[in-house]
Amino acid sequence: MQTYWGIDLGGTKIEGVILQVERGTAPTPDAVIIRKRIDTEAHNGYDHILNQVVRLIDLLKAETGLTPERIGFATPGTFDPARQTMKNCNTTSLNGKPMKQDLARLLGVPIELANDANCFALAEATLGIVPDVVPDFQTVFGVIMGTGVGGGVVVRGRDGAPFVLNGLQGIGGEWGHNILEENGHPCYCGKRGCTEQVISGPALQRYYQQLSNEQRTMKEIMERYHAGNDLAASQTVNRMLEYFGRAVSTLINVLDPDAIVLGGGVGNVDLLYTEGVERAKKYVFNSGEIRTAFLKPKLGDSAGVFGAAML
Repeated sequence: MQTYWGIDLGGTKIEGVILQVERGTAPTPDAVIIRKRIDTEAHNGYDHILNQVVRLIDLLKAETGLTPERIGFATPGTFDPARQTMKNCNTTSLNGKPMKQDLARLLGVPIELANDANCFALAEATLGIVPDVVPDFQTVFGVIMGTGVGGGVVVRGRDGAPFVLNGLQGIGGEWGHNILEENGHPCYCGKRGCTEQVISGPALQRYYQQLSNEQRTMKEIMERYHAGNDLAASQTVNRMLEYFGRAVSTLINVLDPDAIVLGGGVGNVDLLYTEGVERAKKYVFNSGEIRTAFLKPKLGDSAGVFGAAML
């Protein structure tokens, strides 16, 4: 038997999982030996976060009697391969820190890092919905559409094993920071009109408020859209569908993936799988045809920690 250890390092919680499988066989979601969460306590700074990681792994060891040979981490930002430091983390105390080296030193085992969107994509491609629908895939793109917009690319290697395409600069899959609306809303990354500032949940709620002078959640906006008596809701949803179609068409034109898995709160909107895909057909370089499978995720909030284990 062999074990896969994964840690999902979130801003508020750190979750750990151990999967146990027979050597030479693929893990499944029911291979979980243990899952455990503790608070990140990120307000106490970088060193404290690392100590919380060590504490969690010590708890996993104590409760199972197992010891990891290597550990995968889902992180809230990106590991920069050139600088060997973290960047783009919303847990800002991690930015600029050599977290991979520090964790390897503290834990005494090899460490692999990928951002949470990449881990979501890897989890759904290996343990989630993709094997159920497209088992022989070559490329999968995992989309996060929620508070932000992120993504991850998973490709099948020559040995048949799927792996995350992190990229030269560690920014593979970051479609949320392509310009989608010229001179649009300012983004924290320094640009204007990023995809994240157009079709994320907060961006759509902001647009609705500009039209109606009312604050509504995405759930309420969708309810009002389906009721058919709110012009601002109709305009907001049509904006979401049109810009989703434009944004996702660029993914298909560049990667031509077998499947796109839509995660995050906005990714739950059923219209994205129907009308959103129809809008994309106008922009895809394939005579208006899309054969890419658009899939709802299977693993829910397990995806991050499962993807970390699969690294």
